[in-house]
Amino acid sequence: VQLQAFGGGLVQAGGSLRLSCAASGSSFRRDAMAWFRQAPGKEREFVAAISRTGGSTYYADSVKGRFIISRDNDKKMVYLQMNSLKPDDTAVYYCAADRNAILTAGFDYSSKQENYESWGQGTLVTVSS
Repeated sequence: VQLQAFGGGLVQAGGSLRLSCAASGSSFRRDAMAWFRQAPGKEREFVAAISRTGGSTYYADSVKGRFIISRDNDKKMVYLQMNSLKPDDTAVYYCAADRNAILTAGFDYSSKQENYESWGQGTLVTVSS
């Protein structure tokens, strides 16, 4: 599967932005999806994940209550709605796919980068103070 993330940009603190990730390939409905991010000078970290049906979602504590992950299996799209953005949210955001995922993997599994086989190229989000 190939992934392409887009929708990043410059936004003021307190604002909102929606990221999108377009997937190709026939396995999308069997794939769990996630967003990770990498801030300048920092390691890539987990942001949010969603099960293959959309029935389960997981969030990092730093974004819980502000970000919402969703998916549209008919369109092969994954979204990340980001609200109440903070300067600390500035990062390159990556979408990732866990191919042929089990239905309910849990947070510990879903938040680990090594469980995702396919990655998009990243889209830059810059939050100004």
